[in-house]
Amino acid sequence: MKNKSTLILLLIFGYSGFQLSAQKSGTIVLDEIVRPHFRQEILIPDLPGYKTLKCDFHIHTVYSDGTVWPTVRVSEAWEDGPDAIAITDHIEGNPRKLPGQKHTEYEIALASAQAADIILVKGGEISRSMPPGHFNALFVTDVNALNVADYMDAIGEAVKQGGFIIWNHPGWRRQQTDTTKWMAEHEAIYNKGWMHGIEVFNEKEWYPEAIQWAMEKNLAVTGNSDIHDFYENYYNTGRFPIRPVTLVFAREKTEESLKEAMFAKRTATLFFNKLVGKKEFIEPLVNQSIRVAEPHLWQDGYAWFAVENLTDIEFTLVKTGSDDSELPGRTILPPGGTIILRAKQPEGQTMNYYFNLENVLTGVEQYYEYKMSVRYE
Repeated sequence: MKNKSTLILLLIFGYSGFQLSAQKSGTIVLDEIVRPHFRQEILIPDLPGYKTLKCDFHIHTVYSDGTVWPTVRVSEAWEDGPDAIAITDHIEGNPRKLPGQKHTEYEIALASAQAADIILVKGGEISRSMPPGHFNALFVTDVNALNVADYMDAIGEAVKQGGFIIWNHPGWRRQQTDTTKWMAEHEAIYNKGWMHGIEVFNEKEWYPEAIQWAMEKNLAVTGNSDIHDFYENYYNTGRFPIRPVTLVFAREKTEESLKEAMFAKRTATLFFNKLVGKKEFIEPLVNQSIRVAEPHLWQDGYAWFAVENLTDIEFTLVKTGSDDSELPGRTILPPGGTIILRAKQPEGQTMNYYFNLENVLTGVEQYYEYKMSVRYE
């Protein structure tokens, strides 16, 4: 009877993860109930020849000034959809006074990340006053070796270890109160080849100046949460269900391929439904995201056709030019949704209609121009 009751208990509560052990009497005992995890996949298409990896390269734990244990960051990533994360606790100091703290957060989280099929990148945040500010060092081998007095020595050691260096939150108001400036110290780091990427978005801020620098200086475009609290406590997931992510266009889902893509600057970022990146990557991404069907009806000189959104991104299309198509001036294409448009359309001709995607940027105030081609035979 005891065995039967145990099984009924499991069915009632519907736990998907648990451990069982058999005692000598044959009674099945529930040793541990593990809260089931349900992953919310982020629907963003791959590019021809590349996989689109969703990544958060700036997160914190109790090993610096965060509030959660390293394995919680893995759990959140599993539920929220990223393919890769980097725990980047501040390298300097020991604010929590954890016994024997030596930046072992990577080692603590690694087994959980491997079990969840999430790439865990080893990294840390070199945190100095402005100038030069804060820098993330990714793909390093010894985080503790970066804890040295001179920031150039710290960055140089990270580069020596094969690290990828990102200038974090360049317009953070606590460090740049009036405007976002590229200073002589940043120029020196850049000229050494020691600055590989820049955050155009961090936490809840974004920096148009950083977009311009990324384009002019060929820096990898990144955007990260810089989360310290529990993720669900800090962001309005109802309004913005996708967490801020860096999109990396890698040949395969491995750490080696991820690193190669980062150094090749094949990146973009998505934050609060705003997509930012270089046109060479944004263009194929948009073309893989929006599908225009052949017209299903032609009547009285008008064609009716469906436009499908294959992603979790809401696109805002603003018509450009002065064509007489009678298409609406502003159209919302919802995530995963389909809309029907009607356009003035000569039979047997291909018509091109042009829109600015209001939430897609390829530079400062440079909206991606999307061409919609329609033909009715």
